[in-house]
Amino acid sequence: MSESMAGLKRTHYCGEITEELLDREVVIMGWVQHRRDHGGLVFIDLRDRTGLVQTVFNPQEDPATHEKSHDVRAEYVLALVGRVRTRPDDMINPKLATGGVEVFIRELRVLNEARTPPFVVEDHADPTESLRLRHRYLDLRRPAVLKNFVLRHRVAKLTRDYFSDNGFLEVETPVLTKSTPEGARDYLVPSRVSRGSFFALPQSPQLFKQLLMMGGLDRYCQIVKCFRDEDLRADRQPEFTQVDLEMSFVTQEDIIEILEGYMSLVFKTTLGIGLERPFPRLTYDEAVSRYGTDRPDLRYGLEMVNLAEVFKDSKAQVFAEAIKSGGRVRAINAKGAGKFSRKQLDDLVALAISLGAKGLAWLRVTPEGFQGPLAKFLGEGEKVALTEAMGAKEGDVLFFGADTADMVAHVLGQIRTKLAEDLDLISPDRFALSWVTDFPMFEFDPQNKRWAATHHPFTAPRDEDLPLLESDPGKVKALAYDLVLNGSEIGGGSIRIHRPDVQNRVFAALGLTAGEIRDKFGFFLDALDYGTPPHGGCAFGLDRLVMILAGAASLREVIAFPKTQKAACPLTEAPGPASDHQLLELGIRLDKSQMD
Repeated sequence: MSESMAGLKRTHYCGEITEELLDREVVIMGWVQHRRDHGGLVFIDLRDRTGLVQTVFNPQEDPATHEKSHDVRAEYVLALVGRVRTRPDDMINPKLATGGVEVFIRELRVLNEARTPPFVVEDHADPTESLRLRHRYLDLRRPAVLKNFVLRHRVAKLTRDYFSDNGFLEVETPVLTKSTPEGARDYLVPSRVSRGSFFALPQSPQLFKQLLMMGGLDRYCQIVKCFRDEDLRADRQPEFTQVDLEMSFVTQEDIIEILEGYMSLVFKTTLGIGLERPFPRLTYDEAVSRYGTDRPDLRYGLEMVNLAEVFKDSKAQVFAEAIKSGGRVRAINAKGAGKFSRKQLDDLVALAISLGAKGLAWLRVTPEGFQGPLAKFLGEGEKVALTEAMGAKEGDVLFFGADTADMVAHVLGQIRTKLAEDLDLISPDRFALSWVTDFPMFEFDPQNKRWAATHHPFTAPRDEDLPLLESDPGKVKALAYDLVLNGSEIGGGSIRIHRPDVQNRVFAALGLTAGEIRDKFGFFLDALDYGTPPHGGCAFGLDRLVMILAGAASLREVIAFPKTQKAACPLTEAPGPASDHQLLELGIRLDKSQMD
C-alpha cells in the first residue's frame, strides 16, 4: 500500500551520505537496490541517481519499522528517516563513496510498490538491447547507463558556457520548415491548413543560421535537434542533436581556433585530458592518399605508400596494368604481421574482395627475403626499391592495392583499420583529433549524370578556383573543413558563399534551372542581395562526441530514448498508424497496395 510523503522533505541524496554527516538525522528517498535479512537486522540498499547507501532496521530500536521492512522488495520507492552512523570495521566497503557509513532507520514510508522488473537493475546485468529499450526507464536507473547522461549534461553545459563567454548568442531556429537539399531524405509533415503542402523537419539549421548572419547577429550558437530519414547504423539516428554555430567577418582560421578551444575545454573538463594544439591538419587529397579515407584514425600509423615509381616498368601484370590505365599502386607495411597465420592473411584477402577489389597481394619479409604469391614476379631491382620505399624489415608484411585511385583508397583504407585491430594498435584511452580541409566542391552523380555538392550548395569555393566553376567543376576545392576524432567525423563546416553571383554560379554548376533555384531558394537569394557579410560556421554531432567521450559502442547508449535500426521506438511503439479522422483532416488517403 503506497503512502504519502507529506510532511517529509528530502535532506540529502543517497550518494551524499558520508562521514561528514555522522550522528545527523537525514531524510533520503529512492529505489530499493537490495534487501538483506540477517536474522535480526534488516539491511536495505537505497539507490538514487547519485549512488547507493546502506540502511539498517534494528528490531531492538524500532520494532514496528523493522517489521514493515520485511514487506519491501526490489525497486520499491521509499522515503526513509534515520541517523547516520559509522559502519563496523568488518563491513566497510571501500568501493562505495558511502561505504564507511550506514543509516539507522526510525521511519519508513513506501511511496510506491513495484512489479518484479524484467531484468535486474544493476550494471552486471546483461539484458538484450531490445529488452533494455522496451523498458528504457528501468535501464536508465542502472549507474553505468546513467553516467552517460551525466556526462552529456556536462558537455551541454560546457558548450553553452564556452560559446556564451566567446560572444555567441543562442537563437532557436524553426523545426517546421521548407524542404531543401541537404544530402539525405527529409522527414515530411503534412499541413492541415494548406492541404497538399508539407513542412520538412530540418536536416540542419543551415539556411536559418546564415540568415541570422545576414540579420547582423554576428555570432550564433544552438544545441539543436535535427532529422534525417536515412538508413541507420551504430553511429547514426533519425533524430540527432548537434552543436550548431555561425560567425560573421571571419576566415577559416578564426573558426578553427574557436573550435579547438572548445574541444580542448571539453576534454580537459570531462576526461582530464589536455589536447595538444594546434590539431594536425591534412588536406582531403593527403588524407585519402595516405590513409584511404577523409576520416583518418591517427592513433596508429599504417600509412599507404605510393609505389608508382617502384613498379613503373614492372613485369608483375597486376601492377603494370593499374599504372598503364592511370590507376594507383599503393601498399601498407604491417609491422609485426609476420606472425599472422595463413588463415588471417586469407581473411584479409576475402575482406578486400568483399569491398570490390579483385584481390589483395601481399609479401612477407623473412630472413630469406620476400615470400608470397607475388615474390616470383619481382625483379631484384624492384625488391631493393620496394624495401627502401616501404622501410621493410624482417617480420613485416606488405599489403598491396592496384586499381583505380578510388578503389585502392577504399580497400586499403578498410584493410588498414582491420590490420590495426588485428595488431592491437588501437588504444581506447587515446584521442587523436585532426582537421581535414580543402574538400572537393562537387562530386559527380552518375545516376543523375550531374554534379552534386559534396557538403551542401552554400559552401564557398576557394577564390583561386572560381574560374573553374563553369569549365572544370571537378577540380574546384571548397573552403570546407571536418574535425575527425579517432576515425569518426564529429564536426564539419565551411566558409559560406556571401555573394549572390557566386551562389547562382554554384547552383548552375549543380544543374539547377532558374525555376528550380527560385522555387527552392528564392527567399535566400533575396536575402543575399541586401548586404551579406562574409561568414562561416560548423556543426558538431553532440551525440557522437559524447559517445566517444563515454567509450560507448553505439549512439543509443547516450540518447535517452533512441530509435532502433528500423527507426522505431520500442518503448512507445512509434511510428504508429494515424486514425481515419486524422488523415481526413489532412486530406490524405493511404494507398494500401504500397504498404507492407
